[in-house]
Amino acid sequence: MRAFTYQSAGSAQAAVGGTSDKPGSSDKRGDGATVFLAGGTTLLDLMKLDVSRPAALIDIGEATQQLSVIEATAAGLRIGALAKMSAVANDTAVNRDYPVVAQSLQMAASAQLRNMASMAGNLLQRTRCSYFRDTTWARCNKRVPGSGCDALEGMNRLHGVLAVSEQCIASYPGDFANVFVALDGSVEVLGPRGARTIRAANLHLASGDSPAVETTLHPGELITALYIPSGPHTRRSAYVKVRDRQSYAFALTSAAVAMDLQGGTVRDVRIGLGGVAGKPWRSAEAEAVLRGQPFSEALASRAGEAAFARARTREHNAFKPQLGALTLVRALMQVHGMEV
Repeated sequence: MRAFTYQSAGSAQAAVGGTSDKPGSSDKRGDGATVFLAGGTTLLDLMKLDVSRPAALIDIGEATQQLSVIEATAAGLRIGALAKMSAVANDTAVNRDYPVVAQSLQMAASAQLRNMASMAGNLLQRTRCSYFRDTTWARCNKRVPGSGCDALEGMNRLHGVLAVSEQCIASYPGDFANVFVALDGSVEVLGPRGARTIRAANLHLASGDSPAVETTLHPGELITALYIPSGPHTRRSAYVKVRDRQSYAFALTSAAVAMDLQGGTVRDVRIGLGGVAGKPWRSAEAEAVLRGQPFSEALASRAGEAAFARARTREHNAFKPQLGALTLVRALMQVHGMEV
């Protein structure tokens, strides 16, 4: 781990006051950056691996009381950025009104990590691609822009098949973010230029031509809260995760489904897919197949096929479209059978 300076901030305002809005001077991705430290469950790993090389850390742990409130109202669910994953997963209102949120958190990481990790940190976690995390591999456009991508012809079993490019096929590793984007969530952000709100759909960027640029956050911006609007679909919801082992493993494929079912007809549906895309992924294609139709297993299968119709596979992950489609069908059937 390289040398860095450290300071502690007692509030979101104090934390942002220690940063700059100049590109590169306060940016999570760049060497020499000033970076916010919350739970540290991702950042410290990357620093130890010499993937992340910040010049300064601003510890926002002292702002926990200000930034960790979990509030469920008739309008929606507001979660403080520093709320622990375990606290949200165990919250009574979340489990009752947003079961897909609770399940995605309960299936993530380990109990110890869930007790440490913050919600905003979890949302911003970076890929688990071994070519990104192991600096002995020279070609990684996320780590060294313009160097290439060793995963294209390497071991790519865990890599993405949607929202990838010839520049990068890394998959987004998280669970909750796929739920967050499916439920039309948004983040409240504070930065050197003031406050703003970013829709979950607009927060993360696909790999495209600039894989190293992963979010639309500006230099110096800090997420202060996450918000999910309520709706008739949120109670009838579930998260299904397929992985190599039952605990402490990232998804090969996963599906988040929230459905408004009226008289057997799908009035509305929200679908997020995990383990298969370069960013948290909402499947508009699958939703379009289902919306307004009488639900059936055959319809669910057509939705699964639609979700992966544009998949781009590599040597070792060619199984993912079929597995992903079956995972979505399983989630849809589970949600359809719920009593709410």
